[in-house]
Amino acid sequence: MTDKKTRGRPSKIDLLPVSIRDELHQLLRDKRHTQADIRAAINDLIDNAGLPDDLKISRTGLNRYASRMETLGARIREGREIADVWVSRLGSAPTSDVGKLLQEFVKSLAFETSMKLAESEDVVEPKALSQLALVAARIEQAAMTSTKREKEIRAAFAAEAAAEAEKIVKQAGLTADAAADIRRQILGIA
Repeated sequence: MTDKKTRGRPSKIDLLPVSIRDELHQLLRDKRHTQADIRAAINDLIDNAGLPDDLKISRTGLNRYASRMETLGARIREGREIADVWVSRLGSAPTSDVGKLLQEFVKSLAFETSMKLAESEDVVEPKALSQLALVAARIEQAAMTSTKREKEIRAAFAAEAAAEAEKIVKQAGLTADAAADIRRQILGIA
């Protein structure tokens, strides 16, 4: 869907007071109402507020606005679903789930952009290609940094766990060699 640019003038709905616009948004989200019912309710609110008649919304104006809001809402819902999927896939690794999620999001945006450029009949500008290549390089660099940081965190945790295990093992009466062996095994996991 293309966003048709007007000559810089706001739509009638954009000119409505915030309270009426909020009511419009609430009615649009509630799927029980038809657009005719919503338009009638909003135009009644405009009348009750003493606003001029030229602010009343038309059937086509409401339809355009509702379509735009539905498209925006669908994008937001899709983004939330993707975030939920990625966060669930990343499990309980709190160190980098947001970073990985953002990397995947940027990757998908770069892919969509490159697909749109490829499908376009226009010649792809070298600057656009350069920017896509730069995005790809930065995504990979961020992934490597994230992986390195994750490994450092795991190693620090393993060192703490090994030290604690060694202390407990010594208290339990095992030999120093047995304690050192357990420590090496724990550090080997990281």
